[in-house]
Amino acid sequence: MSDELCFLSATELRARIAAKDVSPVEITRAVLARAERLQPELNCFITLCGEEAMAEAREAERKIMAGEPLGLLHGIPYTAKDLVNTRGVRTTFGAVPYKDNVPDHDAVAVARMRAAGAILLGKTTTPEFGTKCLNDSPLFGRTRNAWSGARSSGGSSGGAAVAVASGIAPLAIASDGGGSTRIPAACNGVVGLKQSNGVIPHSQVQDAFGNQTYVTPTTRTVADTALMMQAMSGEDASDPWSIGFPQWNFVDGAAPNGDLRGRKIAFCLAPLGRPVAADVAAAFKVALARLEALGAEVEEMPGEGFEVEPIWRAINHTAWRARFEKLAADHGDDLSETFMKQLALATKVSGVDYQRAMFDRTALFRRIQTLMQRADILAMPTITRTALPIDQDLFGTIEIDGRVFSDVRPSWFPWTMPFNMTGHPAVSLPCGFDAEGLPIGIQLVGQFRGDIELLRVSALFEASQDLLGRWPSLAG
Repeated sequence: MSDELCFLSATELRARIAAKDVSPVEITRAVLARAERLQPELNCFITLCGEEAMAEAREAERKIMAGEPLGLLHGIPYTAKDLVNTRGVRTTFGAVPYKDNVPDHDAVAVARMRAAGAILLGKTTTPEFGTKCLNDSPLFGRTRNAWSGARSSGGSSGGAAVAVASGIAPLAIASDGGGSTRIPAACNGVVGLKQSNGVIPHSQVQDAFGNQTYVTPTTRTVADTALMMQAMSGEDASDPWSIGFPQWNFVDGAAPNGDLRGRKIAFCLAPLGRPVAADVAAAFKVALARLEALGAEVEEMPGEGFEVEPIWRAINHTAWRARFEKLAADHGDDLSETFMKQLALATKVSGVDYQRAMFDRTALFRRIQTLMQRADILAMPTITRTALPIDQDLFGTIEIDGRVFSDVRPSWFPWTMPFNMTGHPAVSLPCGFDAEGLPIGIQLVGQFRGDIELLRVSALFEASQDLLGRWPSLAG
């Protein structure tokens, strides 16, 4: 019964809790036991909150038995990426200088999960400050892919995706600054949404007005993503883009109702000149056929004009330099070589370069808006090949079907960075497996603030295939 509970979705757990078929104490005990068994194999946690979680579970059970009002996620376990502040629980940002940092307040997303009755299991791994697409750090070592110990989990929300994919927790708070939710979601075969700008307030970001990073949900099912969105969304005074935002009904709106007749999907396999693995291309072709069978009109779009990594890098590396230059000067021996190299690259970006990148960001937004006048949804592979080797170096080469390329970011995830900069909602969904049994993801992009329709389309696509019953083989 213990592992059976671990394999249930949050939506199913919610129904069972409401019916008193299962208690929050049973669920929390089961997932904590699984986390402790699998942690040595996967290394997806920096901190586990066993005692605190069990205390919260007992209180959640008391409220049920007393007939008190229950929150949307009452008694359901979740994890939080260790970039996201958690009151009273250490938050390290994946960095040795912050190994003992304990916030005195929650990030807005965490506070809302608590208010909805969800139970925090622990803090999942991230590379230092979420600054790369892989998941290792001098603080905790490497996080392994749920499907293969020889592969990376992807990053920077690798721990979140692995915890969900392995059945440790049905819900995870992640974050995404250039693909950090969608890349590990694709690597581990789960659902990773980067919502529209402002839908979930980001209370920690220092540049709220120029922000292109997001606090996000990671789940196994689209319905569970909708539950998390319902709990975490809505305006907050800390985030200017959230102010005035209406309270949407994600749970009902994201149900797989109707079909895709009357919807146009524009697709592109890769930006011009970028490689795609044959297995990924084949799975993407099958996924497009599924969307077409649901009634969508599918049409190819050109791949020119999506060489955005230099723009993304100028903006992000400059922000990182402003944030971390003093930290690097004071604690350089405790930080990874990769992190220090990225800060050094930022010294080559002038103020004029940065402002030009911001101009280019606006131009990219307008280009996507023009595309969206002719299409309801954009579709492309989330990443160009499946999970990279466990010891991959961000500054090393990347191999795709025997061909070697020098730049990891633009070669592996050219399609995730654009939508951080434009603010359009983008979701990675499982769409198959490669010849080695590693998950493959498709990315769907919705209209600006068309998050609910994007989730409805995603739910229909999810229901059109039979992947939810497939789990990784784990020693635990």
